[in-house]
Amino acid sequence: MTALNTSRTISAAPDQVFAALSDPTRLARWWGPAGFTNTFNVCEFKNGGKWVYVMHGPDGKDYPNESVFAEIETARKVVIDHVCKPKYHLVITLEPSAEGTVVSWSQEFEKSKFAESMRGFLTAANEQNLDRLEAEVLR
Repeated sequence: MTALNTSRTISAAPDQVFAALSDPTRLARWWGPAGFTNTFNVCEFKNGGKWVYVMHGPDGKDYPNESVFAEIETARKVVIDHVCKPKYHLVITLEPSAEGTVVSWSQEFEKSKFAESMRGFLTAANEQNLDRLEAEVLR
């Protein structure tokens, strides 16, 4: 397995960051790389809850996704298992800091070969995702 890790300090309290993760309307606004939009079919934000959505790319293509919210700790952690290809396990942690909240993002892919071949794109996409989360939190 191959993990991709990044972090970002957002100038807001952990509960404010968590609110942008836990509210499906807000999550739909920021989830995904720059230029993507989302249509959520199911978003059960609870432990074991299903998350079925379509990401609409800037290229005009639709990308169906299915995940499970494997673990949720209010204002502390969200664990997502992406159960369709490419399969991955994502752990998002929120740690209070003097500047606000450190958001840590650790994404572990089932297929190392895929993750390694896509490392450049995935690293940039994860940073864009955090850019969009930060903008949503601070709006």
